[in-house]
Amino acid sequence: MIGRKWWVPWIWLAPTFLLLGMFLVYPSLDTIRRSFMDERSSNWVGLDNYEFIWDNPTPFVADTHSAIWNNVMWLAVFTVATVLLGLLLAVLASRVRYEAIAKSAIFIPMAISFVAASVIWKFMYDINPDIGTVNAVTGQLGHEQTGWLSNNRSIWSWFGVGGDDDLGPLQLNNLSLIVIGVWMWTGFAMVVLSAGLKGISTEILEAARVDGANEFQIFRRIILPMVSPTIMVVATTLVILALKMFDLVWVLTGGAQDTHVVATLFFQESFGSQDFGVGAALAVVLLLAVVPVMVISIRRFQFQEETR
Repeated sequence: MIGRKWWVPWIWLAPTFLLLGMFLVYPSLDTIRRSFMDERSSNWVGLDNYEFIWDNPTPFVADTHSAIWNNVMWLAVFTVATVLLGLLLAVLASRVRYEAIAKSAIFIPMAISFVAASVIWKFMYDINPDIGTVNAVTGQLGHEQTGWLSNNRSIWSWFGVGGDDDLGPLQLNNLSLIVIGVWMWTGFAMVVLSAGLKGISTEILEAARVDGANEFQIFRRIILPMVSPTIMVVATTLVILALKMFDLVWVLTGGAQDTHVVATLFFQESFGSQDFGVGAALAVVLLLAVVPVMVISIRRFQFQEETR
């Protein structure tokens, strides 16, 4: 019957397409339209909003270059650190008897919302060592109290390398925010990569040991190549998350002290400064950064399905 009445499946799909059109397609197209209009979305200004992002004429009001650079730093540091820690913990957890307990403890931060984690770490980073755990620990190590979320100097200046006026590129407050993201998402990376490790046949590993390979050689030549598809899945998820990062930055700093990312700057320009043109342009820039990653991810999934 379905074969004769070709329109029957489309009836069932229609509600889904309707919701996607209302809440995804239309807002996206409308945002693109507004990105070519002025701050009140009343007059056509062409590419002026994109030129504003590129030229960065008012860095003290909307530092677009800093926001884009911070997103790049999130993209690189957050993704690499989370994948490496997740892979390391997955390998180590698989070799202990209390594997399930260890994984559960590491995965717990994933059950916390970004806002709740931000509140927790705001106390952790407090400059008062009686409240801030991080300053209490570093103080015991002989280091002075640090405003982890307000210090926009380079991380190297904290170690005494370079001058106090060194402002980049790895700013201490941005790295402090990235640490929170890594703390939350390492459990996710560990669980997914652990599932990939479980798929490796123990016979292959035992054969390598019989042939005289040490554990490092087994990891580099066997484990790593065989879990590389899983690593790509985890990395793709983390890249998209890093590009869309908003909650942590907005709750903890509000973008102050050069911590803005594109998402928070878009929110500030649109709903704080009431400049909907620049805000929409920033949203389009973020969309253009996320879509290629999603396309590559989908094509990779399709390729994997075809090769099975």
